[in-house]
Amino acid sequence: MAEYRAPLNDIRFVLKYQLNTDSLWQQLPAFADVDLETADAILEEAAKLMQEVVAPLNREADEQGCRFDGGEVKSPQGFKQAYQLFSQGGWGGLSGNPEFGAMGMPKSLVSAVEEMLQGSSVSFGLLPMLTAGACLALDAHASDTLKQLYLPKMYAGEWAGAMDLTEPHAGTDLGLIRTSAEPVGDGQYCITGTKIFITWGEHDIAENIVHLVLAKLPDAPEGSRGISMFLVPKFLPTVQGELGDRNAVHCGSIEKKMGIKASATCVMNFDGATGWLVGEANKGLAAMFTMMNYERLVVGIQALGAAEASYQNAVSYARERLQCRSAAGAAEPAKAADPIIVHADVRRMLMTMRALTEAGRAFYIYVAQWLDTAKYSADEAVRAKAGKMVALLTPVVKAFLTDRAFDSAVMGQQVLGGHGYIREWGQEQLVRDIRITQIYEGTNGIQAMDLVDRKVLASQGELFELLVADIDQFIAHAGSVAPLKPLLPLMQSAIACARASTQQIMFQAKSSPLAAGSAAVDYLNLIGYLCYGYMWLRAAAVASDCDNSDVGEAKIITARFYFERLLPEVEMLAGRIAAGPDATMALPAELF
Repeated sequence: MAEYRAPLNDIRFVLKYQLNTDSLWQQLPAFADVDLETADAILEEAAKLMQEVVAPLNREADEQGCRFDGGEVKSPQGFKQAYQLFSQGGWGGLSGNPEFGAMGMPKSLVSAVEEMLQGSSVSFGLLPMLTAGACLALDAHASDTLKQLYLPKMYAGEWAGAMDLTEPHAGTDLGLIRTSAEPVGDGQYCITGTKIFITWGEHDIAENIVHLVLAKLPDAPEGSRGISMFLVPKFLPTVQGELGDRNAVHCGSIEKKMGIKASATCVMNFDGATGWLVGEANKGLAAMFTMMNYERLVVGIQALGAAEASYQNAVSYARERLQCRSAAGAAEPAKAADPIIVHADVRRMLMTMRALTEAGRAFYIYVAQWLDTAKYSADEAVRAKAGKMVALLTPVVKAFLTDRAFDSAVMGQQVLGGHGYIREWGQEQLVRDIRITQIYEGTNGIQAMDLVDRKVLASQGELFELLVADIDQFIAHAGSVAPLKPLLPLMQSAIACARASTQQIMFQAKSSPLAAGSAAVDYLNLIGYLCYGYMWLRAAAVASDCDNSDVGEAKIITARFYFERLLPEVEMLAGRIAAGPDATMALPAELF
């Protein structure tokens, strides 16, 4: 199995050349002191930690899994020590609010650190990911008292976070939840109910676990309008922030599952546990989505990190494995056979993996730039536009990155052949671990429905046109750059297809309530391929400026591959969207 190496060269290329993040940081007052030199120092240190401490634990931790014993969860060997090192380095507070001891770094930088963390171990990476999301929700919605008590401990890694939404009968439709919250005076509530699929809901890594729990008050309205969010700690802290009595929240069991076996997926029982309201009563879903939208971006990053590991593994194997001779003649005559990297079909898989992974990396940083702008720009109009872009692209970054990352993991497995199916090379673990990213934090079908219903149809196409305007503006300024000339007609054709499909869905939706659901996944994939094309345009435009000529050459070649072999998916998807919902819905249910 190849050792995981943080893709620093490509991250540097994206930050410095492709997306010009330094320029953005200087425009946002909160990041005036952040520059590329600072960013590089942070990335270098993060890479060392992930490569030398976290990644070596990944395979054995998957073998060990988590152990459930008498209501307690024992994490895999080495995880607690690795988390202590992670926390001591301040990594848990990299993007948090400086008022409570965090560093306040831009998401467009922190997201690259998150990729390295997830690429080194998805199971381990889930713990700081969930804690960071919980901190974000608390910082945005909790009272000052709760923030002062909890956030410093959580940023420091002393206390961890967990998110408790799903119940046995209520997944996507959270309006069906039954967990109750009874007020008991002094601002406290008695929380009763059961939650399932709670990642790292119980463990022995941090001394306390802060659960953000969705529950309903006695007089709550029906459905999702009656959901509130509560902070429920494993141990009740004193006013000084010391650990007090154990709260009435316990793990009932942990799941046996396909992947991410080194993380605990818990059934959590709240038996009259003490909790505190976060935000307004009956506004909990909006508060939780502060966390969920963060998690959806990081889930895409998580999958991308594992896909990068898959690519590295496949390239390493393809360079070493000798099988047959090249169709063009012996590439290495002194050997019994040629390495399989000379074969066209293997190259097809490796180039596809590379094209998807590098575009995905640029795309998540691009979305993170809009997040930074939406939160920190001093211009209200700029913040509003950025917020709309984030709304449009969040479901795309979650669903498209995870779907293509899973494709890449399977292609990597195919490159390895039989060796990809057994434990030795680690490829089968990557396939298993990535698979969950297409399911949790809202399945990819739900993301597609969100994109079509709430973003495109609800805005009458306005949000889609914002994206196209950004692409057109880039082309207007860089369209004369030589490497772009053969690519631009293909990009313009893809934009035309995307615009026609957007209009088609809006037209179909007027006559059929089933049109949006029938087209949603195809439409999200179409937008994803369009966005990746945009990322490759931006890469090719600046490839010759790169101080590493090999990186620049590889970018231009890979951009050409993407436009010739992958962007044509847009036209096929547009044809499927145009077909409408009739054939999808025609077969009577009893004939399935």
